[in-house]
Amino acid sequence: MNSILDRFLRYIAVDTQSNEESESQPSEAKELVLLEMLRDELLAMGVHAELDEFGYVMASIPSNIDKKVPAVGFIAHVDTAPDASGKDVKAQIIKDYDGRPIELKGVPGLKLDPAVFPELLSHKGETIITTDGTTLLGADDKAGVAEIMDAVQYIVEHPEFKHGEIKIGFTPDEEIGRGVVKFDVKRFGADFAYTMDGGEVGELEFENFNAASAVVRIQGCNVHPGYAKGKMLNAILIGNELASLLPVEQRPEYTQDYEGFFHLVGFKGSVEEATLTWIIRDHDRAKFERKKAVMQECCDFINAKYGKGTATPVIKDQYYNMREMVEPHYHVIDKAVRAMEMAGVKPHIQPIRGGTDGANLSFKGLPCPNIFAGGLNFHGKFEWVPLESMQKASAVILSIVHLFAE
Repeated sequence: MNSILDRFLRYIAVDTQSNEESESQPSEAKELVLLEMLRDELLAMGVHAELDEFGYVMASIPSNIDKKVPAVGFIAHVDTAPDASGKDVKAQIIKDYDGRPIELKGVPGLKLDPAVFPELLSHKGETIITTDGTTLLGADDKAGVAEIMDAVQYIVEHPEFKHGEIKIGFTPDEEIGRGVVKFDVKRFGADFAYTMDGGEVGELEFENFNAASAVVRIQGCNVHPGYAKGKMLNAILIGNELASLLPVEQRPEYTQDYEGFFHLVGFKGSVEEATLTWIIRDHDRAKFERKKAVMQECCDFINAKYGKGTATPVIKDQYYNMREMVEPHYHVIDKAVRAMEMAGVKPHIQPIRGGTDGANLSFKGLPCPNIFAGGLNFHGKFEWVPLESMQKASAVILSIVHLFAE
């Protein structure tokens, strides 16, 4: 029998960082190491499980009740974000956390300080799992993976626990926006599902950003600086000018709640050529469309000023707000709320300022809200997760299964 902590530590030891530069699926072969491990662990527990050519693990637990109830699924992604290394993760386990700063011992002087991260104080007395400061932790979303596997273990070891058909899914490449591009909803077989991919304990989300990427190539003109007057076009400076045209108040650091943003996430260049990459986000579809139009208008201004072809934008939609697809099936939200209450968790329904596989799955016909996995400070060296939050998330899964079987 594996504890949820055992599982989590085993999973974060596998480097599964996805690669946005790759065109393959999964984007990195190393993601398959954990996906194969999960398939084999499910098979060892007696659960039918398959890993397909696209890197999706799908598993099914048959119903043990004599009435027809909806099949419910639980989904988590195995990849970690490209923002920070996920290789050679060295976890720190702090038992009975006392509220003081936690030293991240891999980097001298680096601390997880409640003065900066006050959420820590809500978890005094609990077991806190952190990084050593040299990598991310991988709680996004290996906490969700461990929680689902922990619930599966309970179900197979307790045949008296009554349930309908249960579907399990593990996906690659969520962090680069391609997690369920080739996910076969019909083959998965769930009527409703939940992604275990949220943050703080109690979070429940069925609204997310509409999302797009914008990659703008700036073509400059490089000549000898001694003879550049009237000839040189410095792509670096033009790129800076383009970025300055976008509304400052709509940068991530100035937005919250339902406010969208333009986020400059990459800038590579020389005098001759530069490439700028943005992500564009808004909960409101009309405002989202307007943001994309503003990006195009800024590029048009640059081209009018410096010449046609100076700025070439490629703007691509990534996913949409799942609310319109989930709200007509609000009972899946009600069940999640009741399940949290049964597990002693206070539900907190909020819009997610990001996206999950559940958004794209909802538009594929599988209503799929998002439930907390317990981790905080995702995508960086300050990531941490309380053990008790993972245990509560696993209990919520079991309660949802129970409610669907009623």
